[in-house]
Amino acid sequence: MSAQNEFPSRQEAVLFRVLPDAPPAPPAFLRREVTTDGICVLTFDRPGSSANVFDRETLLELNEHLDFITGNAQLKGVVFTSAKPSIFIAGADLHAIAGEGGRLASVSTAGLRELIVLGQTTFSRIAALRVPTIAAIHGVALGGGFELCLACDYRLASPDRATKLGLPETQLGILPAWGGSTRLPRLIGLPKALDLILAGKSLAAKPALKLGLVDALIPHAHLLETATQKILRAGKALGAGRGKVFHRLTHNRVAAALLKAWLKPRLLKKTRGHYPAVLKACEVITQGISQSVNASLALEAGAILELAQTEASRNLIRVFFLQERAKKLTPEMFLATHGGAPAFAPSAVLPPVERTAVVGAGVMGASIAQWLGARGLSVVLRDINAEQVGKGMASIGKLFSEGVKRHTFTRVEARQGWDRIAPAIGETPLQHVDLVIEAAVERMDLKQQIFQRLDALAGPKTILATNTSALSITELAASTKSPERVVGIHFFNPVHRMQLVEVVVGQRTSPDVVRRAVRFVQQIGKLPVVVQDSPGFLVNRILMPYLLEAGHLFEHGAQPGELDEAMLEFGMPMGPLRLIDEVGLDVSRHVAETLAASFGAWMHVPKVLGKMLAAGFLGRKCGKGFYLYGKGEPQLNPAVRAFQENGFAATLARPTLARRMSLLMVNEAARCIEEGIVAAPEDVDFAMIMGTGFAPFRGGPLRHADAVGSAQVVVQMRQLLAGGAPHFRPCELLETMSAFGKTFHEEQGG
Repeated sequence: MSAQNEFPSRQEAVLFRVLPDAPPAPPAFLRREVTTDGICVLTFDRPGSSANVFDRETLLELNEHLDFITGNAQLKGVVFTSAKPSIFIAGADLHAIAGEGGRLASVSTAGLRELIVLGQTTFSRIAALRVPTIAAIHGVALGGGFELCLACDYRLASPDRATKLGLPETQLGILPAWGGSTRLPRLIGLPKALDLILAGKSLAAKPALKLGLVDALIPHAHLLETATQKILRAGKALGAGRGKVFHRLTHNRVAAALLKAWLKPRLLKKTRGHYPAVLKACEVITQGISQSVNASLALEAGAILELAQTEASRNLIRVFFLQERAKKLTPEMFLATHGGAPAFAPSAVLPPVERTAVVGAGVMGASIAQWLGARGLSVVLRDINAEQVGKGMASIGKLFSEGVKRHTFTRVEARQGWDRIAPAIGETPLQHVDLVIEAAVERMDLKQQIFQRLDALAGPKTILATNTSALSITELAASTKSPERVVGIHFFNPVHRMQLVEVVVGQRTSPDVVRRAVRFVQQIGKLPVVVQDSPGFLVNRILMPYLLEAGHLFEHGAQPGELDEAMLEFGMPMGPLRLIDEVGLDVSRHVAETLAASFGAWMHVPKVLGKMLAAGFLGRKCGKGFYLYGKGEPQLNPAVRAFQENGFAATLARPTLARRMSLLMVNEAARCIEEGIVAAPEDVDFAMIMGTGFAPFRGGPLRHADAVGSAQVVVQMRQLLAGGAPHFRPCELLETMSAFGKTFHEEQGG
């Protein structure tokens, strides 16, 4: 069936609405208007959605409009724009790769090939139009959305914070295949294009202009008018800009091959071979630059068909869907899994959080206050110590300055964010505050004193939240007269980089408070996971056995470099001993002892942490821990060898070291499911990837367990158990799954 038959023209659609017996018109994803000056304006406006995306239907409809443009000799030019407030076009609909509902069903190669060819053909038609074309970009233009822009002769963008441009496909385990890998190098040059595409970078408007991704920045209110006037003034001369950047020194086969040879070992070192899309994109781009556009497009198509079948791509796309799920999360999913939770009306309208206070102006408190102020909330930053408040405000100022340098926000936005934060020394009135976040020292007695006073100072509807990373929310709430309004809102450090926030539900936390806490986390641009109150909550509980095992292995002879390299090869962003240094040995031991008090049967704090602390080795904060910190890269600290014994771990190979440490994460993750700490295995995988960087290409600890097989996981753990390591006893859930051949994610494992 032709596109014309599938999608009726505007005139036919009008008839469908008029005639009572006619079938309804299909939804229109674009609006077409022709100005009196002969400019065709195509506006993307996906009905019932806050975002525009490219799927088969949208591409077919776009082709209908291209038919109109090519058949109308009176047109002087085309402008592509969007009606959405913060999104131009977000990219391709990933369900075409991931399967229906993003459940990672088997990919139809034929269906994907059809979609890739359709997208390439459509954008090539735009690039070949006889009239000049302009993309008037406001908001997010990523992936396929930016590939459409690359097919245009000219690109105008708004300088707004919402505007982001780039080709992030390698972060999904694929590569730009609607012309991005072909057209971007021809526009800005091969080295710059490789840097952007291989890293999957997204740029704000100003750096995008500097690199040549766009031709000019125009205020949003004047974007469309400027685009149409530019066509009228420049006429056909505007099209002469197509392919304006052609670097003869690099756009030939020999130079591209040399650049590829230089890049490949560096990419392998960085990715450890776990992310095939990066290497494949490098290959396609360096080969395609010296060939015709059509030949390069063919390379793109072949590569994405190959990459879409890889486990890495499927897991990375799944992580993307989990992020989208967190943005729309409702706590009903969690509360429904825990009996005894008070009933409430899901449709009840709850007041938004507008006025906040942060108690504690240390590193975490100041970082949280800065984030809230930057997101439009008024903040009282309170501490009992005037010097600490001053340091906190100085830290906030530094964060805003760094944000301006990174183009996260403008100087005006930074100043407005700063002005929303009011420093306060000692107790202040909090009756009109919607939410208070306590970020004091990790001591239960101190926090209980703070909450007793907050209970008296705050208004009756004020949410009392704590940023504790391990202490009991239920115990803390018991120190107040209104425990139902106490909830955990646990940010991860550094706050401005870590997206995950644990919303921790105490035994008496009100469901309405949970709902408001989740909405608050989403409101400030973070990703929530709802967790039941339990020692260590979710992320720290799963992470701690891994770190403790690293300590035990070090204590028994494993070298720090070997331990860290083993987990880097596994796919972690940082080795366990480096992570302990970054967190601080004092903080790590405190959290470890807190968890060991509850889970002593399988969590034991290695003696080496105490010995190192006694010797003054606190980690990065004092310049020395397992590593020495100064200028340049951290170096192994030779002094720590004094704390080792020549034990069983001295001869263990890296794969064995990695297996021991990763198995304990899998086992603890399974225990969290067994105990109902979270509602679903997806929550565990999502939280560990977003909170610790757990090897994204593996999909999380429970997806990794499915890939290995529960039976094999249990076999490996029993072998270690029999070898004299009692903390490797498999939990009951893993034993049961092994016996019945079950997986955590049934849609993949069957």
